[in-house]
Amino acid sequence: MRSLLSLVLFLFAALVSAVSTAGNRMLVVTDSPADKEAYTTFFRDLSERGYQITFESPKTESLALFLHGERTYDHLVFLPTKIKGLGPNLTPQLILEFVTAGGNLLVTMSSNHVVPSALDAALMELEIMVPEERTGKVVDHFSYDTISASEDHDVLVVEAPRNILPGRKDYFEIPGAFLSVPHALGHRLGNGELITPVLRAPPTAYIYNPKDQNKTIETDDLFAAGTQVNLVTVFQARNSARITVIGSAEMLQDKTFDTKVARQGGKPQFPANREFVTNVAAWTFQELGVLRVNSIEHRLDGSNETNPAGYRVKNDVSYNMSLSEYAWNTWQPYQTPEDDEIQLEFTMLSPFWRLPLKPILSNDHETIYSTNFTLPDQHGIFNFKVNYKRAFLTYIEKKNTVSVRHLAHDEYDRSYSINGAWTGIAGTWATIIGFISFCFIWLYSKPVPKTFLDKKTQ
Repeated sequence: MRSLLSLVLFLFAALVSAVSTAGNRMLVVTDSPADKEAYTTFFRDLSERGYQITFESPKTESLALFLHGERTYDHLVFLPTKIKGLGPNLTPQLILEFVTAGGNLLVTMSSNHVVPSALDAALMELEIMVPEERTGKVVDHFSYDTISASEDHDVLVVEAPRNILPGRKDYFEIPGAFLSVPHALGHRLGNGELITPVLRAPPTAYIYNPKDQNKTIETDDLFAAGTQVNLVTVFQARNSARITVIGSAEMLQDKTFDTKVARQGGKPQFPANREFVTNVAAWTFQELGVLRVNSIEHRLDGSNETNPAGYRVKNDVSYNMSLSEYAWNTWQPYQTPEDDEIQLEFTMLSPFWRLPLKPILSNDHETIYSTNFTLPDQHGIFNFKVNYKRAFLTYIEKKNTVSVRHLAHDEYDRSYSINGAWTGIAGTWATIIGFISFCFIWLYSKPVPKTFLDKKTQ
């Protein structure tokens, strides 16, 4: 009976578990639970994928991101709020600590709301910058929706992103589709290597503050213009936690999903917002682009022993790594893009070898990458090291330490097997043979007889 109950509980847990590899607990910070009605489709899709969503106001006193040093949520979502300060439970330090602890963060903005100071400070640490007033509006007098924004030009109609980073996997591409970006607050990016812009504004767009710049806009007063204006940006921390900033919260709303848009001279059509934000959210919450190392094996060629603690100099060894990629609730074999490769380093203080790992076997769930090489003629403590870090993919950093010993006394090559020693060997044997021959001749040769002559007498 107890085993049957355990089986039922296990199956129930499997059914309610989220497709995210990071967990299913999600906190949505909004002014009031009623605000979620505008995002019914978005949150329903998340719920159907197994997320346990909690809606809280920043004013809630019991709100806490940590309990006893552990995260209380796996994902944190900020919707636009009228509150300029998020309170003591959502300080910049706590938000960044949440990311440091492995939590994922989705921040949405709107030109109709001021960005809370805590979010502004936290994003500044990531080199994601909003205007100094923490508000503004992105307008474009050429790429706007002629149906809903024929006068204000603040509902942009832009092409879906494509070929964001050549030679890298793209999880946000929707070929031939358009996106509706209503009432966006654009942001500018620093030079951080962990930041990747996903959706940029058209070259003719710019950001301005309607309150202070309602008549004329000086060039020097522009916060950003053209492709400097970013509408959707992703950030992956060094611990593979993910942060996404969406400049238009209305991109996620039901009315945007169901409303046709049209560019100048174009026909009205439904935007691909729902598919786009689904992909963005799935990447942010680690449903896409998650790599897993299933196993690592290194061995001496011809030996059945795997992962030995030590080798000998000049041994021929092989290294195998099994990799899988998580996408939409399934583990699939990971295939590197055409111009990319996974490299193995065999290092002491610096690499002695840096070799590409080639796929040798692939099945429904994994790809095995392998290489063979000869250990260097150097003894010491070495590492098999794989450091694979690519945009949009969780990072892989694996290290296996082994010792490499020198040759034992009975493992050195014999002199007769070394071609260069043949001259010395020949000289030695020539000396021995010559000495024996000399001794033989000396011992067995007959002495020469002596002849005595009488002294001459005078």
